[in-house]
Amino acid sequence: MTLLYRRCASAIVFNKKGLILLGNRIDTPEDAWQFSQGGIEAGESPEQAAKRELFEEMSITSVKLISADKEANRYEFPESVKQKFKKKGLTTCGQDIYFCLFYFTGDEGEINTKTAYPEFKSYMWSDFDFAVKNIVDFKKDVYLKAANRFKSVVKQYISHLS
Repeated sequence: MTLLYRRCASAIVFNKKGLILLGNRIDTPEDAWQFSQGGIEAGESPEQAAKRELFEEMSITSVKLISADKEANRYEFPESVKQKFKKKGLTTCGQDIYFCLFYFTGDEGEINTKTAYPEFKSYMWSDFDFAVKNIVDFKKDVYLKAANRFKSVVKQYISHLS
């Protein structure tokens, strides 16, 4: 049997202070912080999908692409998530995620989580360590790898702004 992995893209957005933008998922009663992410549609590059998801989930358009994964990062869904998908007729067992790093060039007023189809109840600026510590367990490994890849890129970019 061939396992199906959904292709998706994630937008890691950082500001001039080097802080990372996180959204608090709307579909959980407890806090569930993550990067903006979603499926890659036919004909889209991971970078295009990440920008589209960022707009759909947080109304953000003012970003500059700094770096992007060339290879997917794979993670498996836990059985509880697979069962939810199965009830909807989906057989996806995990995701192949591409992380895209963006510098936020807008102002705070641009960020809006009250979109047409909200996915986040709130947002915050934090650091990579908080993101890794607070992501759901099944995504922890790919978040840690992304943090390790992009921390120095963010630091270097910020140092050139001054």
